Amino acid sequence: MWTSRPLLPVEPMPRGLEMRSEGAVDLPALVYFPGLHGDWFLTASIREVLRGRVRWVEFSYPAGRGASLVDHVVAIRERLAAADIRSAWILGESFGSQIAWEFLESVRGRTGFEVRGLILVGGFVRYPWPLGLRLVQPIVRYLPGWILGIILRGYLLGVRGLGRRSPAVLDSLEQFIARRLEPADREALLHRLDLIRASDPRRIARDTQVPVWSLMGLWDPIVPWPPVRRWLRRECPGWCGDRVLWGADHAPLVSAPERSAETILEWIGISGENIHR
Repeated sequence: MWTSRPLLPVEPMPRGLEMRSEGAVDLPALVYFPGLHGDWFLTASIREVLRGRVRWVEFSYPAGRGASLVDHVVAIRERLAAADIRSAWILGESFGSQIAWEFLESVRGRTGFEVRGLILVGGFVRYPWPLGLRLVQPIVRYLPGWILGIILRGYLLGVRGLGRRSPAVLDSLEQFIARRLEPADREALLHRLDLIRASDPRRIARDTQVPVWSLMGLWDPIVPWPPVRRWLRRECPGWCGDRVLWGADHAPLVSAPERSAETILEWIGISGENIHR
């Protein structure tokens, strides 16, 4: 039975980064770095599935512009230390994979924090389609908010089984849409796209010895996974394997939460029995 404390938001740091966690402190910690959207409103489904099996720790990135990848990592390390989290599996989703690589570099060879493994979710090393970033930035900048709202609602309505989710999950998705329509959020999205364009963690990945896995949805036009897979298999010494989920998209934690959770638990060595609901 689930008996741990509920999710409690932490007051934002000056940079605007926030952290919250759910789960007993004696459970394995799974630290989630979100994708381009930058917050935790899409994780409600997988949190429910993983409840009682891991200590789920998640972050919401600063709004607006200014914070570098290193700034994100410094703030994240401060928050983890304050919560006395000294060992964890890292779950880097899409843009969050760039923060994950920098985080690995920041703790390499140092005492105080152990990365037990890295799981990329729709993640990458050097972004494999730089022209795509140039094409999407004008869309993000100039797309009217009412059209963006329609697109987001259409996507979420199209996610199979979403209508059967709990009221808490549906409420979280409404908050996700509301946050995307805030002016500061659009500036933050543009800034994160700039960070992706400038990021090249290939040297870090080539030096990475901790276990690395990739979880991808088959239908992913945002991060084409075949070149990512080829590069990791060839260049990353910590590479352990990957899994492509049929029927899932760029965000398998949303479009296939049960199968994603089952895979994650398998990789971190926890039984996933009776995970399908």
